[in-house]
Amino acid sequence: MASRKALVRRPSPRLADGLVTHIDRKPVDPELALRQWEDYVAALRAHGWQTVEVPPLDDCPDGVFIEDTMVVHRNVALIARPGAGSRRPETAAAEETVTALGLSLNRIREPGTLDGGDILKIGDTLYVGRGGRTNGEGVRQLRAVFEPLGARVVAVPVSRVLHLKSAVTALPDGTVIGYPPLVDDPAAFPRFLPVPEESGAHVVLLGGGRLLMAKSAPRSAELFADLGYQPVPVDISEFEKREGCVTCLSVRLRELYG
Repeated sequence: MASRKALVRRPSPRLADGLVTHIDRKPVDPELALRQWEDYVAALRAHGWQTVEVPPLDDCPDGVFIEDTMVVHRNVALIARPGAGSRRPETAAAEETVTALGLSLNRIREPGTLDGGDILKIGDTLYVGRGGRTNGEGVRQLRAVFEPLGARVVAVPVSRVLHLKSAVTALPDGTVIGYPPLVDDPAAFPRFLPVPEESGAHVVLLGGGRLLMAKSAPRSAELFADLGYQPVPVDISEFEKREGCVTCLSVRLRELYG
């Protein structure tokens, strides 16, 4: 039976020093951020996910955004090479953690760059955002690793947000959701549903039609409820100040067996 594990890493006390690229810098409360992270982890656990904590990195302000360290598909982990050089130390402990879980490993090699937040998986299709953090060589290496495993890799432009999954994620039926002003090309996706709030574009599929999402998107939550889904809101305001969202705070491992 497939297990459901989620990798998480507690926030650094230096979260306020994290990178920002498309928004203005705002003050961050590190104590509130820690409480919000604990609530996020508790929400995963409450809905059947076993959380696995990657060792913390207090000197890496963005380390809590663990999703950027890798892409996982069919029991293979592709370790990222972040586009921001200051974030590259984040990958080592994450690699050690997935190695201990028994995943096969590949790595993005120089001159390739790739952030895990640029990958949206829908079934066997991997959409990859080609933009500020992921370059063409990173896309090529992603294809080389996962296309032999049956994946279809589709590159799409990203210029208005930090990562592809800052702009779009997907509902359980595969419909891509996004806030239109921040999506470069909605026509790149077979089915696209606009949402009324920026943070409404980000959902984590918990299973059983339940959607983990930010508390800051109540109108989007109403939309999803009208579609028959069950929103599970969490407050991640301090992470949103550093361009974070519900997807980038964990790596969901859905295809592990053992």
